[in-house]
Amino acid sequence: MMTFWKRASFGPKPFLLLAGLIGAGLLSPAARSVRPEFGDPLPGLDQAQRALFAEGKEEFEGEEDASDGLGPTFNDVSCRSCHSIGGTGGGSERVVTRYGRITNGRFDPMSEWGGTLIHEKGIGVQGSCDFKGETVPETATIVAHRRTTPLFGLGLVDAVPDEAFRQIAALEALLAPRQAGRVSVVDNLVTGRKSVGKFGWKAQVPSLKQFAADAYLNEMGITSPIFPDEHCPQGDCGLLVCDPRKDDPEDAGGVDTQKFTDFMTFLGAPPPGPFANGPGAHLFEAAGCATCHTASLRTAPNRVAALDRKTFFPYSDFLLHDMGKLGDGIEQGDARQRELKTAPRWGNRLLTTFLHDGSASTLTDAIRAHDGQGRESREAFDRLRPNQKEQLLAFVKSL
Repeated sequence: MMTFWKRASFGPKPFLLLAGLIGAGLLSPAARSVRPEFGDPLPGLDQAQRALFAEGKEEFEGEEDASDGLGPTFNDVSCRSCHSIGGTGGGSERVVTRYGRITNGRFDPMSEWGGTLIHEKGIGVQGSCDFKGETVPETATIVAHRRTTPLFGLGLVDAVPDEAFRQIAALEALLAPRQAGRVSVVDNLVTGRKSVGKFGWKAQVPSLKQFAADAYLNEMGITSPIFPDEHCPQGDCGLLVCDPRKDDPEDAGGVDTQKFTDFMTFLGAPPPGPFANGPGAHLFEAAGCATCHTASLRTAPNRVAALDRKTFFPYSDFLLHDMGKLGDGIEQGDARQRELKTAPRWGNRLLTTFLHDGSASTLTDAIRAHDGQGRESREAFDRLRPNQKEQLLAFVKSL
């Protein structure tokens, strides 16, 4: 966390705030610890936790069909279908499509059409119904694509307390107000309270368990106690009379949802890159990239030893930032149309496309697409000498 704070000269008060934050155990500039390989479980799990990880991984890799509750519309038959690069739980070049429109000056999710997420596939003929993939309604004026993100290390992110993200936002507002992000505050359907969102491109999901249940419904069409209501294909709820599985929730008791949660909770973080302290890292900081791409976070006390007060290096503040024309136009959770969560940069060396929609084929293109609160860092990058750009890019590529 010492990265971008060192760039500013605002007198002693910000540094006292930072010292208090570190002293509270919420954030730490501590040295890196040994990381597993991509797809391995967190180091330090006990035998029972490793068994839960293995069982969850098996379920994550398994394929569903209509008899399991798949559909009636869906995007794929298995979690691994979209999360496989680098190992089970990685990302992919797959993108999903979202849509909406502006009605009376406000974002309209077009719920009557089943918005905002397109389900590309259907389970076919069932009784008198033929379930096909959905299409973007002709009346939609906003169409956005979202790349599938890796899940490595998300158990560590889930173990960071909400207060840490609030304090990061407060420090950014103090030290770099033009780039400062804000916490996403969303409904936590597991606890029944408001919580800080940190998962999804819009930071619209507050916990891994809700994240698992959300994906189970919205990517595979399988209901659970957290999301018990079936998605109506293209908004036509009358078609559900032909759904071969009418016993919602289909994941009775949330058994599979918990297995997905266990797998993600115990999935190891990306192993650190080789250039953490080289000249590229210092240029990354000097260009202002570290203002949003915060290097390190620390988990709170946790009954799981592998998650207990661990420092990790996601290179993200997990806050919402106004990205100007780079925003995807969709309102979701607490996020406005132009806002996106800072994308973590750990695991970068596995990626072949960048940005939320995969539209950038190089890191240089991704940096130069930054707008809004990311514009100053883009301009700082453009001012670097060619050899400095190469050093900064080498650092980011190594993460």
